Amino acid sequence: MSIRIGIFGYGNLGRGVENAIRQNPDMTLRAVFTRRDPSTLRIQTPTAEVCHVDQAPAMTDEIDVMILCGGSATDLPMQTPAMASLFNVVDSFDTHAKIPQHFANVDAAAKAAGKIAMISVGWDPGMFSLNRMYAGAILPDGKDYTFWGRGVSQGHSDAIRRIDGVLDAKQYTVPVPEALEAVRNGENPTLTTREKHTRECYVVAKEGADLARIENEIKTMPNYFADYDTTVHFVTKEELDRDHAGIPHGGTVIRCGKTGVGLQNSHIVEYRLKLDSNPEFTSSVLVAYARAAYRMHTEGQSGCKTVLDVPPAFLSPKSGEELRKELL
Repeated sequence: MSIRIGIFGYGNLGRGVENAIRQNPDMTLRAVFTRRDPSTLRIQTPTAEVCHVDQAPAMTDEIDVMILCGGSATDLPMQTPAMASLFNVVDSFDTHAKIPQHFANVDAAAKAAGKIAMISVGWDPGMFSLNRMYAGAILPDGKDYTFWGRGVSQGHSDAIRRIDGVLDAKQYTVPVPEALEAVRNGENPTLTTREKHTRECYVVAKEGADLARIENEIKTMPNYFADYDTTVHFVTKEELDRDHAGIPHGGTVIRCGKTGVGLQNSHIVEYRLKLDSNPEFTSSVLVAYARAAYRMHTEGQSGCKTVLDVPPAFLSPKSGEELRKELL
């Protein structure tokens, strides 16, 4: 049976999800839901419908998993609990400090509806979270380090674009080279948030906007920029489109640990991603976890889940027999 997918929101992430579905033969795109006029939206899947978001409640019997493609700043805190009361859902909520509260809100809605809601799916939170967990379980006497970039953060860019007076923006997260090198050398440094990364913002302001206010709002924004050395560059729309058209990203998770009677042996575990397209990779992770959400629901499970709760085999379209033969 093909898993019927709905896409809620059709920006960069939604378009990436559509492409990813086309690479997974066990899935079918049933519908795209948009806040725009559906007649103005052109998608790549001729067999799928384009609907207004208000039509979603009428299609609960036609969609197995709804993939939510809104932003973490204002969309997902409202959309995920609401949609989890109607569908099995997957989202990419990435405001780390607010994940516990988001989990609690979504868990209540999903359990009441008997649905599975998979939150904070992507590469961080997501794949990096898994690697931190695995390495920490294997090397309990050690320390985790996570470096992001250099790359465009979709969530942080979206947060800037929501500031009054901002027309468009791109934000780059940049590791501090000296900090990364010290970790790879096994020096086990104690690093503050500010010592690990810097942030570069390229902002197109609306005509007549107060640039000083916008810069201050960016640099003081909690959970996004307040704890970092942040540089704000005001550029024209033409400069942004010409010089910052792509959405690359990536990063590294490193665990430095010791073993032995006297902890005399050192070990370094490193997991690295280098991504040409942040949204396309994130979309591919979302689609794999949509498969897992569907399988968990068919087993009778409900409530909110994260990547830490999912058996790895549930992500793959292959059978257990195939996985044991090919990967073990």
